[in-house]
Amino acid sequence: MNPKVDFYFNKADKWQQAIEQLRLLVLDCGLKEELKWGCPCYILNESNIVLIHTFKDYCALLFFKGALLKDPQNILVQQTKNVQATRQIRFTNVIEVLELTPVIKAFIKDAIEVEKAGLKVAFKAPTEFEMAEEFKHKLETMPALKKAFEALTPGRQRAYLLHFSAPKLAKTKLDRVEKCIPQILKGKGLND
Repeated sequence: MNPKVDFYFNKADKWQQAIEQLRLLVLDCGLKEELKWGCPCYILNESNIVLIHTFKDYCALLFFKGALLKDPQNILVQQTKNVQATRQIRFTNVIEVLELTPVIKAFIKDAIEVEKAGLKVAFKAPTEFEMAEEFKHKLETMPALKKAFEALTPGRQRAYLLHFSAPKLAKTKLDRVEKCIPQILKGKGLND
Protein backbone atom coordinates (compact mmCIF):
# COMPACT_ATOMS: atom_id res chain seq x y z
CA MET A 1 0.00 0.00 0.00
CA ASN A 2 1.20 3.45 -0.91
CA PRO A 3 0.55 5.96 1.94
CA LYS A 4 0.12 8.75 -0.64
CA VAL A 5 -3.07 7.01 -1.77
CA ASP A 6 -4.61 6.47 1.69
CA PHE A 7 -6.50 9.79 1.61
CA TYR A 8 -8.63 8.53 -1.30
CA PHE A 9 -9.91 5.61 0.73
CA ASN A 10 -10.48 7.73 3.83
CA LYS A 11 -12.59 10.37 2.06
CA ALA A 12 -14.97 8.07 0.15
CA ASP A 13 -17.89 7.89 2.58
CA LYS A 14 -20.47 6.14 0.43
CA TRP A 15 -18.10 3.74 -1.31
CA GLN A 16 -15.42 3.32 1.36
CA GLN A 17 -15.99 -0.38 2.13
CA ALA A 18 -16.26 -1.34 -1.53
CA ILE A 19 -13.14 0.49 -2.67
CA GLU A 20 -11.12 -0.72 0.31
CA GLN A 21 -12.00 -4.29 -0.70
CA LEU A 22 -11.08 -3.53 -4.31
CA ARG A 23 -7.74 -2.16 -3.13
CA LEU A 24 -6.96 -5.38 -1.29
CA LEU A 25 -7.91 -7.48 -4.32
CA VAL A 26 -5.76 -5.48 -6.70
CA LEU A 27 -2.75 -5.40 -4.38
CA ASP A 28 -3.09 -9.16 -3.89
CA CYS A 29 -2.40 -9.50 -7.64
CA GLY A 30 1.09 -8.01 -7.28
CA LEU A 31 0.57 -4.56 -8.81
CA LYS A 32 2.26 -1.40 -7.55
CA GLU A 33 -0.03 1.29 -6.13
CA GLU A 34 0.40 4.88 -7.31
CA LEU A 35 -1.66 8.07 -7.28
CA LYS A 36 -2.59 9.23 -10.79
CA TRP A 37 -5.32 11.70 -11.80
CA GLY A 38 -6.17 11.90 -8.10
CA CYS A 39 -7.15 8.20 -8.01
CA PRO A 40 -5.49 4.96 -6.91
CA CYS A 41 -3.81 3.54 -10.01
CA TYR A 42 -2.15 0.13 -10.15
CA ILE A 43 0.81 -0.39 -12.44
CA LEU A 44 3.12 -3.06 -13.76
CA ASN A 45 6.55 -1.94 -14.95
CA GLU A 46 5.38 1.69 -15.30
CA SER A 47 2.31 0.66 -17.35
CA ASN A 48 -1.16 1.47 -16.03
CA ILE A 49 -3.23 -1.67 -15.56
CA VAL A 50 -6.25 -0.73 -13.43
CA LEU A 51 -7.64 2.26 -11.55
CA ILE A 52 -10.16 2.57 -8.73
CA HIS A 53 -12.54 5.50 -8.93
CA THR A 54 -15.84 6.65 -7.49
CA PHE A 55 -18.87 8.32 -9.00
CA LYS A 56 -22.19 9.51 -7.64
CA ASP A 57 -24.07 6.28 -8.37
CA TYR A 58 -21.29 3.68 -8.28
CA CYS A 59 -17.63 2.94 -7.73
CA ALA A 60 -15.60 1.18 -10.37
CA LEU A 61 -12.50 -0.73 -11.29
CA LEU A 62 -11.30 0.68 -14.62
CA PHE A 63 -9.11 -1.46 -16.89
CA PHE A 64 -6.94 0.66 -19.17
CA LYS A 65 -6.90 -1.98 -21.92
CA GLY A 66 -10.30 -3.40 -21.05
CA ALA A 67 -11.33 -3.61 -24.70
CA LEU A 68 -8.74 -6.40 -25.09
CA LEU A 69 -10.00 -8.49 -22.16
CA LYS A 70 -12.13 -11.59 -22.56
CA ASP A 71 -15.58 -10.91 -21.10
CA PRO A 72 -17.88 -13.90 -21.69
CA GLN A 73 -20.27 -12.79 -18.91
CA ASN A 74 -20.53 -9.20 -20.25
CA ILE A 75 -19.47 -7.64 -16.97
CA LEU A 76 -17.25 -4.93 -18.41
CA VAL A 77 -18.90 -1.60 -19.18
CA GLN A 78 -17.89 0.85 -21.88
CA GLN A 79 -18.39 4.26 -20.24
CA THR A 80 -19.59 6.03 -23.39
CA LYS A 81 -19.77 5.15 -27.08
CA ASN A 82 -16.60 7.19 -27.71
CA VAL A 83 -14.43 5.36 -25.15
CA GLN A 84 -12.21 3.02 -27.11
CA ALA A 85 -9.76 1.29 -24.76
CA THR A 86 -10.95 1.38 -21.16
CA ARG A 87 -13.68 -0.70 -19.59
CA GLN A 88 -15.14 -0.70 -16.07
CA ILE A 89 -16.61 -3.11 -13.61
CA ARG A 90 -19.17 -1.11 -11.62
CA PHE A 91 -20.22 -1.72 -8.03
CA THR A 92 -22.93 -0.24 -5.83
CA ASN A 93 -21.91 -1.98 -2.57
CA VAL A 94 -19.20 -4.09 -0.97
CA ILE A 95 -21.29 -7.27 -1.25
CA GLU A 96 -21.05 -7.10 -5.04
CA VAL A 97 -17.26 -6.83 -4.76
CA LEU A 98 -17.11 -9.81 -2.43
CA GLU A 99 -19.39 -11.92 -4.64
CA LEU A 100 -17.33 -11.13 -7.75
CA THR A 101 -13.91 -11.59 -6.13
CA PRO A 102 -12.82 -14.56 -8.30
CA VAL A 103 -14.05 -12.82 -11.45
CA ILE A 104 -12.31 -9.55 -10.53
CA LYS A 105 -9.02 -11.36 -9.89
CA ALA A 106 -9.35 -13.19 -13.22
CA PHE A 107 -9.83 -9.86 -15.04
CA ILE A 108 -6.81 -8.35 -13.27
CA LYS A 109 -4.63 -11.35 -14.15
CA ASP A 110 -5.85 -11.19 -17.75
CA ALA A 111 -5.06 -7.44 -17.85
CA ILE A 112 -1.55 -8.17 -16.56
CA GLU A 113 -1.05 -10.81 -19.28
CA VAL A 114 -2.29 -8.38 -21.95
CA GLU A 115 0.29 -5.85 -20.77
CA LYS A 116 3.11 -8.42 -20.58
CA ALA A 117 2.29 -9.52 -24.14
CA GLY A 118 2.61 -5.90 -25.29
CA LEU A 119 -0.87 -5.86 -26.83
CA LYS A 120 -2.21 -2.49 -27.95
CA VAL A 121 -5.75 -1.26 -28.49
CA ALA A 122 -6.36 -0.32 -32.13
CA PHE A 123 -7.80 3.19 -31.96
CA LYS A 124 -10.11 4.54 -34.64
CA ALA A 125 -8.53 7.12 -36.90
CA PRO A 126 -9.83 10.69 -36.52
CA THR A 127 -11.38 10.38 -39.99
CA GLU A 128 -13.72 7.70 -38.61
CA PHE A 129 -15.35 10.18 -36.22
CA GLU A 130 -18.26 12.43 -37.12
CA MET A 131 -17.21 15.92 -38.21
CA ALA A 132 -19.61 18.73 -37.41
CA GLU A 133 -20.67 20.57 -40.58
CA GLU A 134 -19.79 23.86 -38.89
CA PHE A 135 -16.19 22.72 -38.45
CA LYS A 136 -16.03 21.17 -41.91
CA HIS A 137 -17.09 24.53 -43.39
CA LYS A 138 -14.36 26.37 -41.42
CA LEU A 139 -11.73 23.89 -42.64
CA GLU A 140 -12.86 24.43 -46.24
CA THR A 141 -12.75 28.23 -45.98
CA MET A 142 -9.63 28.58 -43.82
CA PRO A 143 -6.63 26.73 -45.32
CA ALA A 144 -4.43 27.69 -42.34
CA LEU A 145 -6.92 26.10 -39.95
CA LYS A 146 -7.06 22.93 -42.04
CA LYS A 147 -3.26 22.70 -42.11
CA ALA A 148 -3.01 23.31 -38.34
CA PHE A 149 -5.72 20.75 -37.57
CA GLU A 150 -4.10 18.10 -39.75
CA ALA A 151 -0.78 18.72 -37.96
CA LEU A 152 -2.32 17.86 -34.56
CA THR A 153 -1.83 14.42 -33.08
CA PRO A 154 -4.65 11.94 -33.73
CA GLY A 155 -5.72 12.15 -30.08
CA ARG A 156 -6.00 15.94 -30.22
CA GLN A 157 -7.95 15.73 -33.47
CA ARG A 158 -10.35 13.20 -31.91
CA ALA A 159 -10.90 15.43 -28.88
CA TYR A 160 -11.84 18.39 -31.07
CA LEU A 161 -14.10 16.32 -33.32
CA LEU A 162 -15.97 14.89 -30.33
CA HIS A 163 -16.21 18.34 -28.72
CA PHE A 164 -17.59 19.95 -31.87
CA SER A 165 -20.09 17.22 -32.71
CA ALA A 166 -21.51 16.74 -29.20
CA PRO A 167 -24.03 19.63 -29.06
CA LYS A 168 -27.42 19.26 -30.73
CA LEU A 169 -27.79 22.91 -31.74
CA ALA A 170 -25.86 24.21 -34.75
CA LYS A 171 -25.26 27.53 -32.97
CA THR A 172 -23.60 25.77 -30.04
CA LYS A 173 -21.43 23.76 -32.42
CA LEU A 174 -20.39 26.93 -34.25
CA ASP A 175 -19.66 28.71 -30.95
CA ARG A 176 -17.39 25.84 -29.91
CA VAL A 177 -15.59 25.86 -33.25
CA GLU A 178 -15.08 29.64 -33.14
CA LYS A 179 -13.79 29.49 -29.59
CA CYS A 180 -11.24 26.75 -30.43
CA ILE A 181 -9.88 28.14 -33.71
CA PRO A 182 -7.09 30.20 -32.04
CA GLN A 183 -5.99 27.18 -30.02
CA ILE A 184 -5.91 24.90 -33.08
CA LEU A 185 -3.91 27.52 -35.02
CA LYS A 186 -1.35 27.48 -32.17
CA GLY A 187 -1.06 23.69 -32.46
CA LYS A 188 -2.67 23.11 -29.09
CA GLY A 189 -5.11 20.40 -28.09
CA LEU A 190 -8.52 21.00 -26.59
CA ASN A 191 -7.26 20.64 -23.01
CA ASP A 192 -3.72 22.04 -23.42
